[in-house]
Amino acid sequence: MPHPLITQDHIDSYRRDGVVLIKGLFRDHVEALRKGVETNMAEPGEYAAENLKAGEGGRFFDDYCNWQRIPEFEAVIRTSPAAEVAADLMQSDTVQLFHDHVLVKEPGTSKPTPWHQDSPYYFVEGRQTVSFWSPLDPVREASLRCVAGSHLWEKPVLPTRWLSEQNFYPDADTYMPVPDPDAEGMKIVEWEMEPGDAVAFDYKTLHGARGNESKSRRRAFSLRLMGDDAHYVERPGRTSPPFPGHGMQPGEKLREDWFPVIFQR
Repeated sequence: MPHPLITQDHIDSYRRDGVVLIKGLFRDHVEALRKGVETNMAEPGEYAAENLKAGEGGRFFDDYCNWQRIPEFEAVIRTSPAAEVAADLMQSDTVQLFHDHVLVKEPGTSKPTPWHQDSPYYFVEGRQTVSFWSPLDPVREASLRCVAGSHLWEKPVLPTRWLSEQNFYPDADTYMPVPDPDAEGMKIVEWEMEPGDAVAFDYKTLHGARGNESKSRRRAFSLRLMGDDAHYVERPGRTSPPFPGHGMQPGEKLREDWFPVIFQR
């Protein structure tokens, strides 16, 4: 039986569409995550970024790989139902932690999050992957937007740098150009969400987000998890996150001392 937060319909939808809404996944952990985000913004990590060009209004902050230094993040990762729900969605016996990610759009931030797939940025491949995107504030117009079924596309989408808009890797021929899902009539799913709700999506699902032109903040916590068949692959350049000096070889499972198993049936 799946975790009480989800049904077989969630699992089937996730397999078909590569994305599904999980109501209340982090409901009991919102305050802890808010505290962790405030610590993260006050003490940014080495990968922190401000994603606006000069003259653009608002603030778009993001940072990742901070769970080992921000205790609230680690506590939520280890005690919330996220890992067990991930195992059900992925149909996996184990769940490994890849990394955490914080994204904050302050009021009046018109810049959208560009359309992208996460997988091309990562050194991970496999059918069993899941990201959770959870707002820590109510969202109506600044929610995550995902293209249903895009996790099954034959060719990955070209990864680009959000600020410079340059290609992430030198060899662009391996990838398809970034599409415009609105203009091309693709099936886009998005939801109005309450704090602690979560969108679950496959690493290969094309997604983006609107700007935040409301009068309230839009803080979001993301958690990247992996299942049984996830393994290390080499990319044609430095990945994001880079995890330098990891020592892994293609085809190997990610090393558990860096990427711990947080659920096992």
